Amino acid sequence: MKKFNNVIVRRPCRRLVEGITSGLYPGRPDYELALKQHDSYIKALAQCGVRVTVLPADEAFPDSCFVEDPAVLTERCAIITNPGAASRNGETVSLEKTIRLFYPEERIEHITSPGTLEGGDVMMCGDHFFVGRSERTNEEGIRQFAQTLARYGYTCSEVALEHVLHLKTGVNYLENNNLLVSGEFIDKADFRDYRKIVIPEEEAYAANCIWVNDTVIVPEGYPAVLEAVRSLGYDVITVDTSEYRKLDGGLSCLSLRF
Repeated sequence: MKKFNNVIVRRPCRRLVEGITSGLYPGRPDYELALKQHDSYIKALAQCGVRVTVLPADEAFPDSCFVEDPAVLTERCAIITNPGAASRNGETVSLEKTIRLFYPEERIEHITSPGTLEGGDVMMCGDHFFVGRSERTNEEGIRQFAQTLARYGYTCSEVALEHVLHLKTGVNYLENNNLLVSGEFIDKADFRDYRKIVIPEEEAYAANCIWVNDTVIVPEGYPAVLEAVRSLGYDVITVDTSEYRKLDGGLSCLSLRF
């Protein structure tokens, strides 16, 4: 099944090493290795039958390679978010210029203050969107987001987060009713109607896989997750994300798929 035709990514800047981190995965990112891993990521996406638009590095924003957070792109509209991390607010400006190449102006929407929303807290499951209420995404942001989605025929529900940074840190949809879940999401009633593939605690980072046109990209080095995804019948590509993990970043964080 082909769902996505386009992907937007941004090259990591040299200031990546100054990016926001919780310290959960210790270590300072190796910039040169991060570049090589980004090359592999782009190559993997291209293998999934999408056109990849590669934006240049933006040295003004250390976290700007994580393009998922400043926007949510759907089949019917684009929503420019208002990141909850103050240092990332300006990322939306240049990204919107690119998004305007793909969406008409009347279908580009915005989350405005005091609402905050980051794309890492948004999981699209068909025409329904789950949104995590987190330190980066607040009640007003979710209200605006749900209201906007409703105008385009989508539905939305809030998921309370207890421990993780973003919703998709611990739960990701692989289409065909398959859901990778870890930690606090294993028993959440929000996801009772899905086929849940439980990720072992020691491989929780790899719950953040991405489905792209019936291929699933999986972080390298997580054999239990790799086997679980393969057992579902998907084609699989692995990509090393070790340097992005040090900044709490995963596979979904690095692209906008639409």
